[in-house]
Amino acid sequence: MTDPSLPEVVRIASDLIRFDTSNFGGGNAKGEREAAEYVGAYLEELGLEVEYYEPIPRRTNVMARVPGRDSSRPALVVHGHLDVVPAMAEDWSVDPFAGIVKDGMLWGRGAVDMKNMNAMILTAVADILRAGEQPERDLVLAFFADEENGGVEGSALVVQNKPEWFAGATEAISEVGGYSITVDDRRAYLLQVGEKALIWIRLVAKGRAGHGSRLHDDNAVTKLAEAVAAIGRTRWPLRLTATTEALLQGLSDLTGRSVDDPDALAAAAGPAEAFLRSSFRTTTNPTALTAGYKHNVIPERAEALIDVRVIPGTEDDVLAELQQIVGDDIEIEIVVRDIGMETPFAGELVDAMVASLGRHDPGVPVIPYLLGAGTDNKALAYLDITGYGFAPLQLPADLDFTGMFHGVDERVPVESLVFGQRVLADLLRTY
Repeated sequence: MTDPSLPEVVRIASDLIRFDTSNFGGGNAKGEREAAEYVGAYLEELGLEVEYYEPIPRRTNVMARVPGRDSSRPALVVHGHLDVVPAMAEDWSVDPFAGIVKDGMLWGRGAVDMKNMNAMILTAVADILRAGEQPERDLVLAFFADEENGGVEGSALVVQNKPEWFAGATEAISEVGGYSITVDDRRAYLLQVGEKALIWIRLVAKGRAGHGSRLHDDNAVTKLAEAVAAIGRTRWPLRLTATTEALLQGLSDLTGRSVDDPDALAAAAGPAEAFLRSSFRTTTNPTALTAGYKHNVIPERAEALIDVRVIPGTEDDVLAELQQIVGDDIEIEIVVRDIGMETPFAGELVDAMVASLGRHDPGVPVIPYLLGAGTDNKALAYLDITGYGFAPLQLPADLDFTGMFHGVDERVPVESLVFGQRVLADLLRTY
């Protein structure tokens, strides 16, 4: 049982972590049903009408609308995902699904991605409603399944089959933005205003099956290994967008260093360096291999999965280049493909997010950035809803927060969750 003396946002996040909603990809998942029912019950206790959508057994999505003072204004979608990537318990120093608090931190799979934000959303709305208040505009609270598989069995199906959930909405906020980094001993907040395009591909090598003892020049495993190594060693060139140029200018203003060396500027961000550098260029990372079924049998087929994240607008060029890298003997199959997005660092919602952070951490700059990964904002974009990453957290300078996305010993400071809940409640009250 979660310690009742802990702040509510921490208790809720801990409870959510204890639901093992591991998503192994490709339709293989434990399912989000119990977590969705927990979220729905919490929202019903606040007096909200809850709707569930389960297009595939156990892949449960949940939504509630919070009426605003002026429902003629465009609604704001505030959303999260309930699934998590798997965790290998033997690699962790704690049970990844126990949701324990130790050393001032909440530990567990989802503490960073993104059951922390789900708890912040729930408790921020609770603060407003329990005080007898209303937000300025309608809020659409949505909690999706399957984000860790590109949303194909979650937000994509919700947008396709339940567009009425988002009636009147023009903007959305969700994960991977609004948190602090430390640059040359100065704190700044990153606001996510864009995402790379997503292309998950499968490499397929074919050869001739045979006995493992023979001389064999047509080996599918050898072909695949060479292709995977070639992709893994490829370093794609810098390709800056308007957002990454604004990020570099912000980092330059903090450090006094030139914008002409983006990688050196990113290095000033300490633990966030690799995270920021991934937004400057396309990345192609091998993530899984499948080949063979017995030690002394040469298989006729071998496969690899590659996670490709592409600077928006360059998707077709990158796919063509990948085919050149692996050669004609390797087939490239597209498993999941989704859009890249970029929106200006301007407008009423951006101003409101910046102001909310400023009221709780005065004088600290807020800098836009392009997310090297993706979120369910991609699905909402098909409904012409502009999405941002705003899960506000004030973080210790030495915490490698971005490195814990999908990592081992995922954890978030208790004080950071409390800070984030207050900032988010502030935004939802005032925008």
